Amino acid sequence: MRQIYVSRVPISFVACRAASVLGLAPNMPMTKSIAVANQKGGVGKTTTAVNLAAIIANWGNRVLLVDADPQGNATSGTGIQRGSFRRNLYHSIVLDEPLSAITVHSAIPTLDVVPSNKDLAGAEIELVDVEQREFRLKRALSTVEADYDYVIIDCPPSLGLLTLNALTAARSLLVPIQCEYYALEGVTELFDTLARIRRLHNPGLMIEGLLLTMYDERTNLSAAVAADLRDFYGLQVFQTVIPRNVRLAEAPSYGKPIISYDAHSKGAEAYSQLAREIIHEQKSAGSRAGGSSIV
Repeated sequence: MRQIYVSRVPISFVACRAASVLGLAPNMPMTKSIAVANQKGGVGKTTTAVNLAAIIANWGNRVLLVDADPQGNATSGTGIQRGSFRRNLYHSIVLDEPLSAITVHSAIPTLDVVPSNKDLAGAEIELVDVEQREFRLKRALSTVEADYDYVIIDCPPSLGLLTLNALTAARSLLVPIQCEYYALEGVTELFDTLARIRRLHNPGLMIEGLLLTMYDERTNLSAAVAADLRDFYGLQVFQTVIPRNVRLAEAPSYGKPIISYDAHSKGAEAYSQLAREIIHEQKSAGSRAGGSSIV
């Protein structure tokens, strides 16, 4: 078992307990489903979900991007205009409409999107008395999952029912973490929630990795936060870091993933590196995906 050395990050007992039972993604089934989640807003969840899905799809893989956030930013970020679709994820998880009838095609031939809009905000209220409400998304995805190599779920910035559905449906969790100390505080709560989900709803849920986002190499703070995360979580932190990048920030306003907006930008290069890291580890089942855990 690996010894933990905690440096400057104040880690609560809850985080230590949760981390002790969280493993790393082992050999995955043919379809790899990843939930991109962090209850803190503004850490790069949607940016990561959209660009990771677009890049993996651009390499010829069949990818389904599920927008589970009522804000619908992953939908518009892939070029699907608000109002251009009549049904969305709400109609599937609340009204039991088949996911295949809701899925729309993007500009990238092998990337499909399950869109979302403000209707989805009502799902948490309407499902409150429904039995097995945590499994609604899992059941919906089971009918189409075999048609895709990857399913990527963009979660809302909360630990409510929509995120719970995403974590119950997914096989692994990717956690974007902004390179500032306030962003670290949410990781302990998220891991505690993850431990409960594994115990009650999804025993096979593993950690895909922690992703450092909005990294500014000019500041000591970014380097310090990155060092602390690597000290505590070790190989669970992706080698890839996502830098602050103007082109990356501009792309959503044009309704394009970064690979379509500026394929030669630093942001595109970083997300391409992340995609390679995920695909390589899925195929090799080596190092970080080998099933080791923090103890």
